[in-house]
Amino acid sequence: MLKLFKNFSKKDILIVIISISLIVLQVYLDLKLPEYMSAITRLVQTDGSKMIDIIIKGLYMVGCAFGSLGTTIIVGYLASYLSADFSRSLRKKIFDKVQSFSTSEIKKFRTSSLITRTTNDVTQIEMLISMGLQMLIRAPIMAVWAILKIVNKSMEWSMLTGVGVVILLSTISILMIIVIPRFKIVQKLVDSMNNVTRENLTGIRVIRAFNAEKFQKNRFENVNNDLTKTQTFIQRSFAVIFPMINFVMHGLTLGIYFIGAFLISEALMYDKIMLFSNMVVFTSYGIQVIMSFLMLAVIFMIAPRSQVSANRINEVLESDISILDGKYSDETDEKGIVEFKNVSFKYPDADEYLLKDISFKVNKGETIAFIGSTGSGKSSLINLVPRFYDATRGEVLVDGVNVKDYKLNTLHNKIGYVPQKAVMFTGSIIDNVSYGDNGKDKPSEKKIKESIKVAQGKDFVESMDKKYSSHISRGGTNISGGQKQRLAIARAIARDPEIYIFDDSFSALDYKTDKVLRDELKKYTKDATSMIVAQRIGTIMHADKIVVLEKGECVGIGTHKELLKSCEVYKEIALSQLTKEELENA
Repeated sequence: MLKLFKNFSKKDILIVIISISLIVLQVYLDLKLPEYMSAITRLVQTDGSKMIDIIIKGLYMVGCAFGSLGTTIIVGYLASYLSADFSRSLRKKIFDKVQSFSTSEIKKFRTSSLITRTTNDVTQIEMLISMGLQMLIRAPIMAVWAILKIVNKSMEWSMLTGVGVVILLSTISILMIIVIPRFKIVQKLVDSMNNVTRENLTGIRVIRAFNAEKFQKNRFENVNNDLTKTQTFIQRSFAVIFPMINFVMHGLTLGIYFIGAFLISEALMYDKIMLFSNMVVFTSYGIQVIMSFLMLAVIFMIAPRSQVSANRINEVLESDISILDGKYSDETDEKGIVEFKNVSFKYPDADEYLLKDISFKVNKGETIAFIGSTGSGKSSLINLVPRFYDATRGEVLVDGVNVKDYKLNTLHNKIGYVPQKAVMFTGSIIDNVSYGDNGKDKPSEKKIKESIKVAQGKDFVESMDKKYSSHISRGGTNISGGQKQRLAIARAIARDPEIYIFDDSFSALDYKTDKVLRDELKKYTKDATSMIVAQRIGTIMHADKIVVLEKGECVGIGTHKELLKSCEVYKEIALSQLTKEELENA
């Protein structure tokens, strides 16, 4: 928790200091009220007292009450501002940290958990700051100050108040021991509920197609019931606090009056007035002490969960980044050259290597393709070029420089990446095609239209109501899979990169569109290097080099015709898709 508060700015610290000063003033004014009440009691019971003296004391009481009200309003405003400003800053830091995560860190935390940590967990911290600044600081000051004022009034009353405080502290301590471990469970269950809900919403079409609504409903109910049971246990545990506080508060008041009645009955007449006055004051101070512990109890209900949330946030902020930014950002003499030197790779949580000793080189203007059975490591291999993962052994060079040495922005500016699953963002078609920053000016509207034309998307875009300004829903749910892939390809073309990476990016296209697009792309990108992962032989047969992968190993490199003669794996894949005559005439 304290680690998070180190993120307070100088302005935040100044607000805290002002708030503490106002809280001290507020406590002082609140504790002056019983003194004026005691003075008025003595004046009323003393012969010869003047009404003006009673009125003056009463006005002082009213002044203290309004002063306390004013400071309470100001502190409440400052606490709200501070908590909102801090949570805004904290969410930004979490977002910036997550932006620097590699794919392995994202998988480690899970998307649903990162969403919970950025929203629910930050809200818990915000509540603690907002209420804590008003209660956590005020309560101990009020309790200590009130105790100091009553400690010399009467030994009997002081002991009675001490017993009440011990009972409250014991109750709160026992509850904390029982409840705190369950707050961590609650936040994990919130993660799980978020994950189940997210899966249900993103996969709604598959769920309906397979009549799996009942299965998903049961999954959600299981998580929901677990969360409900845990929350119910926590709330029932905390429900003990308020009856206990009421019992102690009213018991303390009754005890003070009972002891006071006994003391007054045994005292002399002059002492009776003083004892009665002290009893009135002691009752007020005693209630203030108990109310202070009531405020602490409220904080104790929030603090444990906030502590768990703070730990979860710190896990994100303090997590090590596996993909570190390099320092190289200069222009290179070579352009569009990609080379793998004895590259091996395994995922962080895996025991066995997925890729083993891969070596090849592709020069500017060439097209290299990767093919192999499912799970052979094709996508993992090309993901090493933009550093979504780093090679475990060996070197990946772009333009003669190890990719680990590049500044990530510089490396990514060289690349036009089209993922296996086309990703669309909320906005217009123009927004999606011109998305991102490649270190150059934003592509012009003419460039965007040209990119869409090359990607064979002109016909369907111009048939839409607002053409290039037409709205694209989140995830591209209002267009087809093939249309999404063509817009994703247009996005890469609009960057004019040195290197194109197509990760099975033509799979949703029909054969005719696939061929026309590749022909146009070849003309348009003749000076750029293309790296293509594909399942179709027809997509890659005209590549300058084809790398055949089998169980993470390179079992063949060459042209289509060379591999038909020399690589049995490639020949099997080719014959499974095309006839012998089609292959010979290709």
